[in-house]
Order: sequence, then C-alpha cells, then structure tokens
Amino acid sequence: MNAQLETVYYDNKMPRLFAMATILWGAVGMLVGVIIAFQLVFPALNFDIAYTTYGRLRPLHTNAVIFAFVGNGIFTAIYYALPRLLKTAMWSNKLSKIHFWGWQSIIVLAALTLVSGITTGKEYAELEWPIDILITLIWVAFGVNMFGTILTRRERHLYVAIWFFIASWVTVAMLHIVNSMEIPISLFKSYSWYAGVQDALVQWWYGHNAVAFFLTTPYLGLMYYFLPKAADRPVYSYRLSIVHFWSLIFIYIWAGPHHLLYTALPDWAQSLGTVFSIMLILPSWGGMLNGLFTLRGAWDKVREDPVLKFFVVAVTCYGMSTFEGPMMSLKNVNAISHYSDWTVAHVHIGALGWNGFLTFGMLYWLFPKMYNVKLYSQKLASTHFWIGTLGIILYAIPMYWSAFRSYFMMKTFTPEGQLQYQFMDVVQTVMPFYLLRAIGGTVFLIGVIIMVYNLIKTAKSGKFIETESIEAAPLSKNYQAPKSAFWHSVIERKPVLLLTMSLIVVGIGGLVELVPTFLVKSNVPTISSVKPYTPLELQGRDIYIREGCYNCHSQMIRPFRYEVMRYGDYSKAGEFVYDHPFQWGSKRTGPDLARVGGKYPNSWHFNHMLDPKSVSPGSNMPSYVWLFGNDLNTTTTASKIHAMRKMGVPYSEGYEATANDDLKKQADQIAGNLREDKIAIPPEKEIVALIAYLQRLGKDTRVNSKR
Repeated sequence: MNAQLETVYYDNKMPRLFAMATILWGAVGMLVGVIIAFQLVFPALNFDIAYTTYGRLRPLHTNAVIFAFVGNGIFTAIYYALPRLLKTAMWSNKLSKIHFWGWQSIIVLAALTLVSGITTGKEYAELEWPIDILITLIWVAFGVNMFGTILTRRERHLYVAIWFFIASWVTVAMLHIVNSMEIPISLFKSYSWYAGVQDALVQWWYGHNAVAFFLTTPYLGLMYYFLPKAADRPVYSYRLSIVHFWSLIFIYIWAGPHHLLYTALPDWAQSLGTVFSIMLILPSWGGMLNGLFTLRGAWDKVREDPVLKFFVVAVTCYGMSTFEGPMMSLKNVNAISHYSDWTVAHVHIGALGWNGFLTFGMLYWLFPKMYNVKLYSQKLASTHFWIGTLGIILYAIPMYWSAFRSYFMMKTFTPEGQLQYQFMDVVQTVMPFYLLRAIGGTVFLIGVIIMVYNLIKTAKSGKFIETESIEAAPLSKNYQAPKSAFWHSVIERKPVLLLTMSLIVVGIGGLVELVPTFLVKSNVPTISSVKPYTPLELQGRDIYIREGCYNCHSQMIRPFRYEVMRYGDYSKAGEFVYDHPFQWGSKRTGPDLARVGGKYPNSWHFNHMLDPKSVSPGSNMPSYVWLFGNDLNTTTTASKIHAMRKMGVPYSEGYEATANDDLKKQADQIAGNLREDKIAIPPEKEIVALIAYLQRLGKDTRVNSKR
C-alpha cells in the first residue's frame, strides 16, 4: 500500500539572504585585500592612522574572505540543497533567522574589533573571547537546525554532500573550542591558555584544519550537489565518493604540523605532519577526479555554459592546491616556501580559484532558479570568468617568482663567506612583483563587480519565488534494506552514527599529536635563563600584538646557515614557555625579530617606529605615530600578571600590587636613555613599552652576552 503523499515547501528566502551576504562580504573582503596589497608597495596608503594600517587590515581581509564570504557561501548551499536532498523543509525557521543574523553580527563585530586592534594575535582565530562565545552559540544553533532537518527527512539515504556538511560542522566545532581556550583579562583582552610550542601546535592544528574543514570539506559538499545539477549528470562514482570522504577527513586532521617545519616544534610532530600531508594527495585527487569525471560527455556544454566553466576551473584549482600543499610539506621544499610569498600564492590559488570560482558558479546557477528567469547576460558571465582567471594568473605568478627570487638572494654568500644581500635588498627587489600581485587582485575584483551587476539585473528581470513545493511520502517505519545493499548504506541511513563516526575519525589525529606535546616534558625542554617578561615588557608585547606586527615579522630562526648568520642563533623550544600566545609568525615581509633585543639602541627603535625610512631606507613599513601620543593603560597590569601566574608563569604571589612600580622604574630608565640621545618622550607613552619588549627579545638565551 502506497504511503499518502505530503506537500513539502522549500523556502528560498534564507538561501537568498545568505547569497546576498556572500556577495556583499565577498566584495568587501576582496576590496580590503586589494588595499593591503597596494599598501605593501606604497606605505603612504596606511595614512598614518591606526585603524587603516596593514597590520590591522590584513586580519580583517582574511576573516572577511574566510568566514564572511566563504562562510555565507557554505550556508547558502546548505539552506538551498539540504531541504531538496532530504525532501523536507528546514526544521526551524526561527533558528534559520537566528543563524543568519547572528552570523552577520559576528562579521560586523569582527570588523569593528580587528581594526580597533582588539585581537588575540592567532591567525584565523583573532577574534576575542566574547565573540568566540557568540560564534559557538550560533554554530550550535546552526547544527541543531541542520540535524533537526536531517532527522525529519523524507529521503532515507543521506547523499554524499550531506556527509561533508556533517563532518564539517562537528570538526569546526571541535577545532574552535580547543583553540579558543583562553583566560579573559577584560572584555576586550584575553591570553591563550597555551604557551609557546604547545600554542603553536594547537594553533596550526586549528589553522590548517580551518582550511580543511571550512574552506574545503563543506565546499566539496557544494561541489557534489551543484556540479551534477549544472551538468545534468549523476556523480561519476558513488564508491569513489565514499573513499574520498572517509580518507580525507581522517588524513586531513594530522597535517597541521607541516606549517611548523624547521621550527622549535619536536621533530616527531613535524615528521608526522609531513607523512600525512603527502598521503593527503590521494583522497584529494580522488575528489577532484570524481568532480571532473562527472562532466564526462558534457564537454560541449562546458564550452557554452559559464557556470560549468567556473566549476571546471574551481575543481582544477582544488586539484592544483591539494597537490602543491603536500609538496610544500616536504622539508626540502618547505625550506624555500615557509615565510615566503610561495605560501601566499598557494593559499590564493585555493581561495580565488577553488572557493571563489565555485561560489561564483553556484550564484550564477542559483539566481535564475530563484527568480524563475534566464541569467541576464551569459556574455557578461563569460567575461567575468576570463577576467577572474586572468586575475588569478596575475596574482599567483608574481608571488611564485618573488618567493624563489627572495629565497636565492637570502641564502647567497660572498666568496669570503659573508651574506651577499641585506634584508632590505630583498624587499626592494620584490616590489615589482608585489605591484603585479595588487593589479591581479584588482582585476579579480573587477570580475566580481561585473557579477554583482549581472545578478542584480537577473533579479530585476524576474520574480522571486519565495517557496517551492513538491509532493513526497514520509519515511516508512518498516523499511528493510535489500540484501544487495552496499555496506555503507547502513551509515547513510543513520545520521547520528555518521556524526559520531566523523567525530571519532577526526579526533584521533588531534589526540595523537596534541596529548604527547602537553604531557611529555622532554618535548619542551626548559632553559634556566629564560625569565618571565617584566610588567612593562608584557604591556609592550600586547601593543605589538594589537598592531598586528606578527603579520610581517617572525620570531623563529630556523637552523639554516643563512638564517643564523642574518638573525642570530636558531630558536629553541624552551625560549617560548612564557609566550601567551606564541609569536612565531607565518610570513616575513620584515626581518625576523627573535634576537633583535640589544641589537640596536633605544633611539633606533624610537625613530624606526616614528619614521621607518629614516633608519631603514627603502622600507615599506608604515609609521606608528599614535604610539607616541597614546598613554600606556597601566590599570590592566595587575590583571595581566594575575592571569599569567594562573597559567604557570612564575611571578611571585602578590606581585600584582607592586608590578606597576617596577613598570614605572623601567619606563623611566628607557625615557632617560632616550634623553641622552636628544629624544624627549614621557615615560608613560606606549612607544616606551614597545621598545622595552623589542629590547627583551632573545636576550635570555644569548649564547654570548657580547654578541
């Protein structure tokens, strides 16, 4: 007896809202990216204003592109595809609205706080603790809505796209919670609970897997839904999709340490990250080939349809990035790529090509569907495709060129055994490549503007369909799987089992890497000469983080001859035991600062922050004039000392009460030293604290005090 059919209504209002947010934040994020690209070539574009410096805008750019543009793109796909794949409406319209407005609020708060210098200083996780809590609440609301929808479905088997959505949700939740463990100092300031080597490992376990489970796996779900729809073809291989899914989520989580090769991270963790990174090629390429082979027999359509053109290049860029990433995880290759523009090129092949083009293809396919009209202009969409492709090429190739040119210059020695080039020589020689990169980003942004025009015209020429309806039967309670059913179909019928298995699979790698690093003391040998920061140095360090100096400077000297000759003795794990958070950096636009303490007089640092070119001709660093007018906020000193002691930093009991007295004494000494060099500055200014911090770096472990 046939079950009675029920009418199911699909809501298009939420997908449209998320799509509009995707377009808006994508344009904003890419515009900020273009601005900071030009700032590296023309420092005057920093405008000597705190809110518009590269150090504050760069995290705004990354957060806007990752969490605003890509994040809203993910939600657009899920709110459109999930009901149709499950033949049911979204479980709660109220939760959908909370999710949408909550996520947009997070984005706005992120923009306001980051440009104000309110940051944790941890890449891709810069948002402070109140926003972290809000992210958690909104993510839970989204998950409840998604799983409520899955549990009330009318389609028994979960399609492959849903597997990726489920694994992405549970893994992002795990990553966010673990990496965001911090102790609040105030409403706008916290310290990472982890320190030094351990903080670095947790951060890049999170950072790499934010790329994996926010920029990759949910977009694979998007690929598995929209590419077959646009091509009007079934997915090439169901069994390949099973292998792709489980092997990818298992292997990906182990690869984080490849961001820390040749650093003070224990060698076993580095090697583990390298091994799993190389293994990652197989499932990644399995997914790429599954996507491309889905288009078999449809290549004539690809030549005509701009949506499929975007999809083909997106999947190809995914394949390129997931081959290049493992190759960059080989130690001999990483010696070249780490801290260089190669990593920048690699990341943007993925961001612009994979995420960008897949999103653009989805939007070009969705808008005509939601407005019941043909795309306003196929020609404009094709123009966008070619302009976007040109923008990616103009962006990436100069960055590859810059990386290799700077590497060979940095490691070149004279016949007498001296470094042939100074760091500033390298900076000057890559400026033309930076300009080309900025032009490439501008070209890509022009393509986005063309898309916005095309989609607006499409919307205006049609009529928005708020809801669509179908007839579907509810799930039978007496279902029995056929004997010939594939074993994986059992998991596909049980979403809670799929969720649990996904969590176990992704949790294994994290536990194996993180637990020994925390529990085995030999992983972080102590150095008796390493002492806690003084109160003034601690305040100066927070100013350093606030201004985003870690975006351009590293504090990690690798054990290479040319690095040791240029910067000083290579870095040891025990140096960083009091660093909450760590400051190893991921890109050197400026020189490494791990041993800068005592290298220059206080007056040099004073003038360098006031006018960088006065002491480093040709520098592309902006001026930080506000540090000379801002008074240091010493009301936070006691709470900072207290928080550090709770995390194991050996300040004496009750030191909070006298910490500011020591702070004032050290500030008076620095101000007095500056007066000897004819520089008058009140000791309570922020620049004095920053100088104190910079002059401390590397002094505790200096091999030779006269060096």
